[in-house]
Amino acid sequence: MYQALYRNFRPETFDALVGQGHIVKILQNQIRTGQTGHAYLFCGTRGTGKTSTARILAKGVNCLADPGHRPCGVCANCVSIQKGIFMDVIEIDAASNNGVDNVRELRESVKYPPASGRCKVYIIDEVHMLSSGAFNALLKTLEEPPSHVMFVLATTEVQKLPATILSRCLRLDFRRIPEKEMILSMKRICDEIGVEAEESALALIAANSDGSVRDGLSILDQCTSSGTKKIGRSDVADILGTAGEEAFIEMTEMILRSETAAALTLTDRIMADGKDPKQFLRDWIYHLRNLMMTKYVKNPEGILNMSMENIERIKAQGDETSIEFINNAIMELSRTAAEAKWSTQPRTLLELAIVRLSSPAMDQSSDAFGARIAALEKAVARGVLSGAVAASARPEKSPKAQAGATNERPADPNSRDIAAAAPKEPAAASGKEEPSAVKTEPSAAQNVPFADPHLAEPTPEMPHIDPASLWHNIFEDAEAEKGSFNLMRAGTRLKGIDHKHFYVEATSGLAAEFVERNRKALEKLVEKHLGKMLRMECSVLEEKKKHEEEKSIEEIAEEAQKRLGIAIDIIE
Repeated sequence: MYQALYRNFRPETFDALVGQGHIVKILQNQIRTGQTGHAYLFCGTRGTGKTSTARILAKGVNCLADPGHRPCGVCANCVSIQKGIFMDVIEIDAASNNGVDNVRELRESVKYPPASGRCKVYIIDEVHMLSSGAFNALLKTLEEPPSHVMFVLATTEVQKLPATILSRCLRLDFRRIPEKEMILSMKRICDEIGVEAEESALALIAANSDGSVRDGLSILDQCTSSGTKKIGRSDVADILGTAGEEAFIEMTEMILRSETAAALTLTDRIMADGKDPKQFLRDWIYHLRNLMMTKYVKNPEGILNMSMENIERIKAQGDETSIEFINNAIMELSRTAAEAKWSTQPRTLLELAIVRLSSPAMDQSSDAFGARIAALEKAVARGVLSGAVAASARPEKSPKAQAGATNERPADPNSRDIAAAAPKEPAAASGKEEPSAVKTEPSAAQNVPFADPHLAEPTPEMPHIDPASLWHNIFEDAEAEKGSFNLMRAGTRLKGIDHKHFYVEATSGLAAEFVERNRKALEKLVEKHLGKMLRMECSVLEEKKKHEEEKSIEEIAEEAQKRLGIAIDIIE
């Protein structure tokens, strides 16, 4: 009868164990010196070799070879334990023998000496399944067993064990198997069974085994069951129900371009090929993780585990992708994967996630807002939004100005020079300069949104803006949201903008207080018009402030009486 690969190639000696060198070193030293313990606790995730190590330990304490070469794997006792017919090695499944009566039978049997070996070994698998009564019944025997008895407890959920059990055992934690070691192990197995496997195929198996040798060999077993003697990456992808790297590169590109319809069409094509939506989500998250690696690791070839061609394509896409988008996409897809695990419609959840990622306005999370702001900043830095913002901020001409526009030089909407947008100087024949004409000398002020000697020099990416027009547009929008915004329009003005702040000047302390009270709303409105988040700095007009400070109490009372029409008594 055919045996599965994970059973046929179960390690029989310490040398054959994969990825647990720290545990092998401890157990080999104890067997060689004769200082083995009476109770061990093997804990770790599935498929990492807990039960196999327990059997190897049982061989080691009963092996007939020299102490320095135990277990040998070839003596009579080692062979009997391997075949499962050695009387002094008892394996108990705690999932089905978890009652007090089962532990009582165990306590009675430990009294008898070993029949053919030096030590009786009890291997209790999935020990966390024992009942509370069974744990309590086992305590005394586990703490002080006869000298010829050893207990090996194995579990995948060590947190469920009582502290009284943990304190009586030597605990050894089994780690997940690294992908590189798993690939080497599967290569040796493929050579033994006469199968040629591509390294990229084995890398894909190792990536999907989640550190479990048993899971990896089960996938390899499925691939070899088709009868083929050559396994490629596409064969493994078909077995797993996942798509190739090209599909994830294309899907991510469509999301970045906000091509929702194209992304949904690609999803339909992938699902029509029989791919699993849950597996697609996991692999897409892994692709985004690879994009993140390329942004921080200079040579990520050893981390990505894929062909050089795909690595180059991922590097190119990583250069065009912001870390904010990667963060938002990973968080969104992780939430979707968790929900899809228990849903009867995982494909619908996947498609909804695609719509959210490709239509940022739908997602109101903080991660999505961060990605949108980063995209706007990147667009402004490339100059994509500068012309549009400048055009929207430029005031419309009045009919009177349009009638006398014959002497004006038309402003170039794509120009970034303030002088280009200034009115043209009149001809020398007129002998008189128009009052509205502005002479702009070449200076560093041409590289700022609008000149103000009191402001720090901003970045050149900021668009050229007329402050009065921008302040007007902001209050037009604000009036629709909050009518009281118009109360401060007459008492404030936009003084200037640099690369971090916009500066508001108020004509009175009351106006400044109202501005400060609505700081967040004003910062959002400025961001809406400029495409960049700036902090507001508010100040009171110096002359007005000084004048207010010089007023006496009597003057303030008299002014209030005139405005309110009532008499105000001043109490000394």
